[in-house]
Amino acid sequence: MNNSEFFLYLLIMSGSTYLIRAVPFALMRKKIKNPFINSFLHYIPYTVLAAMTFPSALYATGGNVPAAAVGLLAAVLVSLKTKNLTVVAITGCVAVFLADLIFSVLAA
Repeated sequence: MNNSEFFLYLLIMSGSTYLIRAVPFALMRKKIKNPFINSFLHYIPYTVLAAMTFPSALYATGGNVPAAAVGLLAAVLVSLKTKNLTVVAITGCVAVFLADLIFSVLAA
């Protein structure tokens, strides 16, 4: 790919990304009063974040999905209890490490 193609693709992608964000602001003149639409718009960021994070959490260990599932489960349980991001991250890492260690010992 040469530079002219790259900048053409970059221009098209930046234009489409800008339009997706700018068109709703241009079209919506007054406050949305419909409770269904309000709740839908309220939960969109959480669902997108979950859809991007969940598959990555299962395949971040390089193919050891059971160890990743143990770490994900531990992180979810600790997050529901403490709601502290640092504690959740450390717990998930330690759980994956220990599960990977246990699974490798059992496999040998």
